[in-house]
Amino acid sequence: MTGTSAPCTTRTVVEEQDRAACFQLRKEVFVGEQNVPEELEYDAYDTDAVHVIAVAADGSALGTGRLLHGPDAAAKTGGDLTVGSLGRLAVIKEARGLGVGVALVRAIEDAARELGLAAVDLHAQTHALGFYERLGYVAYGPEIPEAGISHRAMRRAL
Repeated sequence: MTGTSAPCTTRTVVEEQDRAACFQLRKEVFVGEQNVPEELEYDAYDTDAVHVIAVAADGSALGTGRLLHGPDAAAKTGGDLTVGSLGRLAVIKEARGLGVGVALVRAIEDAARELGLAAVDLHAQTHALGFYERLGYVAYGPEIPEAGISHRAMRRAL
């Protein structure tokens, strides 16, 4: 699957090489740029999550995201097992503004549909609310701090 205007292709991670690239991207963006403690960035959910990666034509990794589903997502979605939880969306600095994030969100939504989920929730950093609103997500609830950064819960029906 290819994003319509993004200079990348997205795929669900199955190979260990892709998985390692996802973790490296997350380290670069969240730990390196945003100063999220490394021990908070990686968690037990990584094992069963659906990971998606965006790659350039030359094969270099541009971005990643993950989808939690089932019991792993329930704690983040109010216990609703029909709702997945999108998270850890990261795009390298050089590729921002090119549609990579949009392609990743749509690929995660496609994975959620394949799992039979009815909606996707996420916790957006407050500076990114507009990005997710343009993709059809609606904010709800109060601002919540996560890793020292303000977030809002958002949801989009599929």
